[in-house]
Amino acid sequence: MDYSAKIAKELNILEKQVEATIELFNEGATVPFIARYRKEATGSLDEVSITNIRERLNQLIELDKRREAILTSIEEQGKLSKELKEKILQAQTLASLEDIYLPFRPKRRTRATIAKEKGLEPLAKLIFEQSDFNISDEAAKYINKEKQVNSIEDAIAGAKDIIAEWVSENSEAREAIREIFRKDALFRTKVVKDKEDQAAKYKDYFDWTEPVATAPSHRILAMRRGAKEKLLTMRIEAPLEKSIAKLEELFVTKSNEAALLLKEAILDSFKRLLSLSMETEIRMETKKRADEEAIRVFAENLRQLLLAAPLGQKRILALDPGFRTGCKLVCLDAQGQLVHNDTIYPHTSKNSAQSDAIKIKDLCRKFKIEAIAIGNGTASRETLQYVRSLELGSDIEVVMVSESGASIYSASEAAREEFPDYDLTVRGAVSIGRRLMDPLAELVKIDPKSIGVGQYQHDVDQKKLKNSLDDTVMSCVNSVGVELNTASKQLLAYVSGVGASVAEKIIAYRNENGRFNSRQELLKVPGLGAKCFEQCAGFLRISGAQNPLDASSVHPEAYYIVEKMAADLKCSVKDLMTQKELRKKIKLSDYVDETIGLPTLTDIMAELEKPGRDPREKFESFNFSDQVNEISDLEVGMKLPGIVTNITAFGAFVDIGVHQDGLVHISQISDNYVKDPADVVKVHQKVSVTVTEVDINRKRIALSMKSNPFEEVSRVKKDSKKSNNKSKQNRNTRDNKVKRGNQNLQFGEGLGINLKL
Repeated sequence: MDYSAKIAKELNILEKQVEATIELFNEGATVPFIARYRKEATGSLDEVSITNIRERLNQLIELDKRREAILTSIEEQGKLSKELKEKILQAQTLASLEDIYLPFRPKRRTRATIAKEKGLEPLAKLIFEQSDFNISDEAAKYINKEKQVNSIEDAIAGAKDIIAEWVSENSEAREAIREIFRKDALFRTKVVKDKEDQAAKYKDYFDWTEPVATAPSHRILAMRRGAKEKLLTMRIEAPLEKSIAKLEELFVTKSNEAALLLKEAILDSFKRLLSLSMETEIRMETKKRADEEAIRVFAENLRQLLLAAPLGQKRILALDPGFRTGCKLVCLDAQGQLVHNDTIYPHTSKNSAQSDAIKIKDLCRKFKIEAIAIGNGTASRETLQYVRSLELGSDIEVVMVSESGASIYSASEAAREEFPDYDLTVRGAVSIGRRLMDPLAELVKIDPKSIGVGQYQHDVDQKKLKNSLDDTVMSCVNSVGVELNTASKQLLAYVSGVGASVAEKIIAYRNENGRFNSRQELLKVPGLGAKCFEQCAGFLRISGAQNPLDASSVHPEAYYIVEKMAADLKCSVKDLMTQKELRKKIKLSDYVDETIGLPTLTDIMAELEKPGRDPREKFESFNFSDQVNEISDLEVGMKLPGIVTNITAFGAFVDIGVHQDGLVHISQISDNYVKDPADVVKVHQKVSVTVTEVDINRKRIALSMKSNPFEEVSRVKKDSKKSNNKSKQNRNTRDNKVKRGNQNLQFGEGLGINLKL
């Protein structure tokens, strides 16, 4: 089936762009490849648009699979009329499709089916049609002791049960009530009796009411988590009067005795069937919405972390700090290979500190160390101060490095495979050193969920989370490019078109035959065919190759264009890449042909100017304040430098060097109103913050990035006192409090999430 027109309309792009993208997907192309090397075909769609096309295409395919299954099921029941089939074919959403199918879905015995077995359906039809007749006389006809219809009341009650089910299964009624739930329903949560202490972290939700339509992702997930842990009760309730009025508008057409019974059946239908069904559906719908937002935030944080500035190929001494157990020390060469490992104990005694100082200085000389990486875990600040006190010289940079997930890597199969003869501590220290050299190359070895930049990552749809994070990692890897002769198996696996299996074969070929000397040599790798070569070649770099284009992002399929440019200028390709004046003479329109247009030619010229350019920012060192080492050192009013470690919907977490991230609530992130923290800060961004509150017992730190945070806090506290006398309905105005800068919310919204796991 052709979905191009529908997708194009929904995404507001041209149908031919969608058609071309779908065709490329069908040919096995990846998102990075399409975005980078097929701009002429797609009209220069970016990765976001291409991914949206892929996701919507998959949704429509799944919808049609369900449509076919429903048609088959109803046809097998012998109930598929022409009108019903047309209605099913016209359904545009899964919800509307399931509404149509509901009356035909095999179901357990219900009060309605039992009433039908008693022969009460004709009576139900008369009442439902609101005919003018004597209810008692008609109902009396259905009294049957054998069928357990013992009275007129029994007959009427059974008929109403049947009507209640008809109402609850009516597709128009379901859609109407669904809209009321979406627009007007409320989340209501309460703490489970006698679990107040156990549920302390959910204190905000002990007696909470919030509109379904506006509840943000993090609060939906928090409420659901509290309910899952059986610490909170959570309901979704729609306004009863509005719901009943809508149903009566749909079904009640007269004002006789039958209509009164119909109204009773409608009320029963809503309370017993329809409201519960819609509550379940809206629970799922809001969960999906919350998941999508949480996954989006996670993926964006991951992208920023993966694209953090690399120090580059430097000789590194890395330290994984510790007190009693010592600091694990490793030395790495410029390619990240382990050349030495040891353990030092600078914090156990003065003598140890002195002897270890000599050892570090000797190692720096022996291995010509250019930088020292120190993990930011236990004893990190003390170790940092110790190393800096050694006066190793200004040419050796000392850098604190995040070690989130390093323990996961050190115990992984990848680490065991690379370092089978070393223990976890050595592997962890190696990971810390390599992260300084190239965060992307090292972090791809770790499950993205373990890196510590997510929000409720264990509560969201795990399949969707994995797909999104895999997409993000692949996007980052391919945007940077991969050095073919030094890349790990894990890094190669994320290159467009490669995957884990081919990555292993590339490594095996490299181990057996030595370095690759050209991209063309990739075709000698067993299992790497022409299609895989097309997808991956442009993203793989070979420094020092005979053909200088092999070190660039120019795709081999476009080499002929560059060679023609060089030939026309009577120079070599290398001259064209190194001499700006030569490139200025090129008129791009002269080189447009059937396959390569101006978008690709523009990319080629940019690449010739800076071959293999790294899109990541230049590395800049960062130092925490010497005033503080522990949370107990903090004082309200302190202005401190920090690094953003994670961004959530409710604010940003910042490392200020005390082993516990502080929270800059969204209301404190800027002097101006901010809807999304990601509009202001990025992961790994260096910021200046003010300490506004410290709770040592709960290990919580409130920070502000405002120019004058305390003036705002004072005003908010006054607002808070006024609000204490208001009814609990005022809790629904929480979003407005956030906009006013309610500092008091800072400790509630995060539910104590410790992001330095």
